[in-house]
Amino acid sequence: MNQEFYTLGAFEYSADVQIIKGKLESEGIQVFLKDENTINTDPLISQAIGGVKLQVYSVDKNRALDIYNEIRSYALDSKGNLITCPNCKAQRSEVYYSRKGIINKLFPFLEKKKYKCLKCNMITQL
Repeated sequence: MNQEFYTLGAFEYSADVQIIKGKLESEGIQVFLKDENTINTDPLISQAIGGVKLQVYSVDKNRALDIYNEIRSYALDSKGNLITCPNCKAQRSEVYYSRKGIINKLFPFLEKKKYKCLKCNMITQL
């Protein structure tokens, strides 16, 4: 039986993903946390390996996405307001790092913060 995984999201620390994991499991969806133990051992390498990846079986993808979208938190500006997409006006954005170029791959914290709209996928920088 070939089971493929779908990554719902990546989180800087394993504690950040626990509520979402619990909610998905309470709905009967099996959850896997890739790189959780590695980051628990050394939290400083989280950015280098892309954080803890929240994964579900591909067959549960749509149900898991619906649940995840209900409870996830979205990016806020410096005043605490939700980031509004300039393209579609949705307030469903999250922080996005492209990690293009050798400098940004080696030092991801040097890259300027961008936001990706989860509705139209437009990437903006404030």
